[in-house]
Amino acid sequence: MTKVAVITGASRGLGSALAEALVPEYHIVAVARTVGGLEELDDRIRAKGGTTTLAPTDLADPDTIGNLAGSLQARWGRVDLWAHTAIHAAPLSPAGHVSRKDWEKSVQLNITSTGLLIGAIEPLLLEAGGGCALFFEDACGGKKFFGAYGATKAAQIALARSWQTETAKIGPRVLVVAPDPMPTATRGRFFPGEDRGALTPPAKVAARIIGTL
Repeated sequence: MTKVAVITGASRGLGSALAEALVPEYHIVAVARTVGGLEELDDRIRAKGGTTTLAPTDLADPDTIGNLAGSLQARWGRVDLWAHTAIHAAPLSPAGHVSRKDWEKSVQLNITSTGLLIGAIEPLLLEAGGGCALFFEDACGGKKFFGAYGATKAAQIALARSWQTETAKIGPRVLVVAPDPMPTATRGRFFPGEDRGALTPPAKVAARIIGTL
């Protein structure tokens, strides 16, 4: 029986690389707002002999999370792997100058939606009898101008670590990993003058992470 992997934030960067690296062992449920990016991912996965279900979803809308979980339950009844790479990366700004709009979007997607997703997907991971959830740390927390992104990303990881501790004996398995710096679009906005050739390709990072599962 083919395993089911849900990748939230699958349209680009590490999420997209993880989706491709999990083929063909997993059927990929690719979740993201960007329809074009999902369709390009679907083409690449199918070229490798894999299968996907595309789920264009705005995870900042709480109603969509329940709908997503309901669809997963109805079609497969379980989730074997959930990798959460969706993030709102607010523009760099002094802490005292973060716009209300960016602050609210950061809190909604990075914290609130993550909590709702945990509650929605946990039963499906348990149904898999060995399901695993993946979260990704970022060392930007506390650095200057990273207030909105750093604070909400740190809160997201604190939530994941609490879940990890709570489920250590009863499941599901929760892993928090620290990816190498990658030449993603998000990092490009944060560090526009950086030598991207010195960074680790997302495909290589994804392969390393999957090797630890």
